[in-house]
Amino acid sequence: MVRFGSRESGIPMRRGLVVNSSAAFVLCAMAFGQDANAPIFHENVRLVHILATVKDQNGTPVGSLESRNFEVRDNGILQQIAVFERQTEQPLSIAVLIDDSGSTAIDLKYETDSVTRFVRAVTRSGNSADTVALYSFNWEVVKQTGFTRDPLAIDRRLRELNGVGGTSLYDAILLASRDIQDRQGRKVLIIVTDGGDNLSKTSFQRAAEAAQLADAVIFPILVMPVTNDAGRNIGGENALTTFAERTGGRVFQPTLGAAMDKAFDGILRDLRTQYLLGFYPRNVPLTTERFHNLTLATLGEGADPSWKVSARSGYYGDALPAPGSAQGNQSQSVDVAHPDETVRPKKPVTKSTAKPSPNQTPRTGN
Repeated sequence: MVRFGSRESGIPMRRGLVVNSSAAFVLCAMAFGQDANAPIFHENVRLVHILATVKDQNGTPVGSLESRNFEVRDNGILQQIAVFERQTEQPLSIAVLIDDSGSTAIDLKYETDSVTRFVRAVTRSGNSADTVALYSFNWEVVKQTGFTRDPLAIDRRLRELNGVGGTSLYDAILLASRDIQDRQGRKVLIIVTDGGDNLSKTSFQRAAEAAQLADAVIFPILVMPVTNDAGRNIGGENALTTFAERTGGRVFQPTLGAAMDKAFDGILRDLRTQYLLGFYPRNVPLTTERFHNLTLATLGEGADPSWKVSARSGYYGDALPAPGSAQGNQSQSVDVAHPDETVRPKKPVTKSTAKPSPNQTPRTGN
């Protein structure tokens, strides 16, 4: 059994509290009698990354822009772009999260066929360091493979999936985000599902925060076997749309077969035409909110106001201490080995192994 945050997973354990420099600044200001109501600024040494795609009115990627054509604002404050790459070739780490709950049983084969073709396309072109990992989620989250360039290894795991149980989508996003967080280059989560979460132990907000902390872009593929509104999970669709909007991805809603292949082609096209921008936050007044809102716009000669820019909506950074807080502005690291967040490696299935019932809850063993 592999725990996220354990030595086996390659992600260092991070526990306890870390006091950041803005907290020290606040304490010093109090000691020397500075006006407590004066705005506090903190120049963060952390480079904030933004992956962005720009498309014209026809949905065609615009790949010819320069750094001067972009404007980045952090909580409304204009920032200086320190890093810029057009059609970045930084390696991709792509985690494919596939729903193998009971509701997918009939269509699962068609979904796995499309995933197989996508993995082959990723490893056939692009950066030679691009890799893909496979996760499945139903009543539990299983890491089927590590990050690999071997499409056959992923295909073998896909063929073993069977639709059963409920849907722990948020748990899958949280675990995959923590697994991908320390990898170099661009990080992407592709979620193949037919509906919303109904079984996770973690919350939507916690999963969304984990994806933001990992700098991951989320592309949900919401398979649409049901076309009438009466049979659709609108709440699940809204949650997936929010994941995509917050991280700079987009939602695809294909039917099976050729339409799903087209969705994967669209994701790959977006990834091959991304801009990479980076900035060091400067002169941003601190608030009690850790989440900093980002806006990215195109401007200047050659830019068109009708173009659509897709990029993350913000990041988690420094904040002022909340009123009445005894700890000041401290950044609390997340314990990534919490007992209810365990990912299990694929186990061989024997004839005597009983399948879990749809109502069975995830185990939390050790």
